[in-house]
Amino acid sequence: MKIAIIDTLGAHGGSFHYYTFGQAIGLINSGVDVSVYTNKKTQDPNIKGLNFFQTYNNLFVGNSKFLNGYRWISGTIKSVLHAKFNRISIFHFHIFHTDMLVLFNLLFVKLLLGKIVLTIHDVNSFSSRSENSIFNKLVYKLGNVILTHNRFSLNELNKIDIVESIFIIPHGNYLPFISKKHTQKKAKEYFKISPNKKVLLFFGMIKKVKGLEILLKAFKNVVKKNNDIVLIIAGKVWKNDFSLYQSIIDKNNLNEYCIIHNRFIAQEKVSLYYNVADLVVLPYKKIYQSGVMLMAMSYDVPVLASDLPPIKEMIDDEVNGFLFASEDTDALSNKLNDILLKPKLLESVKINANKLIKQKFCWNTIGAQTKSAYESIQ
Repeated sequence: MKIAIIDTLGAHGGSFHYYTFGQAIGLINSGVDVSVYTNKKTQDPNIKGLNFFQTYNNLFVGNSKFLNGYRWISGTIKSVLHAKFNRISIFHFHIFHTDMLVLFNLLFVKLLLGKIVLTIHDVNSFSSRSENSIFNKLVYKLGNVILTHNRFSLNELNKIDIVESIFIIPHGNYLPFISKKHTQKKAKEYFKISPNKKVLLFFGMIKKVKGLEILLKAFKNVVKKNNDIVLIIAGKVWKNDFSLYQSIIDKNNLNEYCIIHNRFIAQEKVSLYYNVADLVVLPYKKIYQSGVMLMAMSYDVPVLASDLPPIKEMIDDEVNGFLFASEDTDALSNKLNDILLKPKLLESVKINANKLIKQKFCWNTIGAQTKSAYESIQ
């Protein structure tokens, strides 16, 4: 079996290329011939058996929508024609949003009689653009097979009345790609944090749906009982204004307890943030799947998250993670204060999360499941 993964995003703006590479590893280990087509920002991972092509060149260089659109279309034409020349008939796309360019990709594959597999990461984009809903049905209907990560996303997709086959296949772990070379002691030295302080981490793009304001409002009640605590906020604002969060910090005199790195975190620095953390906090208001949660678990860092349905499919409270009532600042502050008093519970949660991440979210298992989904295509 030969398949092409078309990954336009790759390493641009985050860590999605690790997902693509993990997926490729699992598929190759299941006997699938895998070709990845991506951009020049994404470096060749040198995975044995992987065919790697940077056909999208410098896709995201510059702000010209016209030039970026041209690069996208050109990259897709080169990628699909190259794959078809090499007798690849199954094309796997990852969907975070839907628009004309995404639709072009799928229509071009269909024009050349290819089969389409879609992994739907965000069923409805977190972008406020109204046209997304217009394109969703068009894009999803073009998929011969649709993959999604959990029952919650499956239920959301069923509301759109998709008749094609849908498979639930989990988001894999980051274990093949992460570095634990920094001890917490060294990481604290890097951030100039005292050895005795506990460290909370909010990591990732700062979107409105991520609920940072909920964490900050809860945090003011945490520092009243725990003055040996630090909150690191690391990530770039996305369609948002950080001044909202800064005003909460200023109003509640939290500046001395916060380390704010409101910027894109380079890949070589990411390990420092996770290795310094005692607890990763995810106060999300809406989510389909959290790469940050899986990254934290891969780094052996316990997670405290909102009790949203997709998160509850992964976390059992006080077993392999911690949950609090979504958007409830009092519940979050109470939970944080309780966790900080229970170091033994933190350790047991860490151990159980490590087992979970290695078993349920192993790329080899996911590769076998994905291959079965490909085999269902008629």
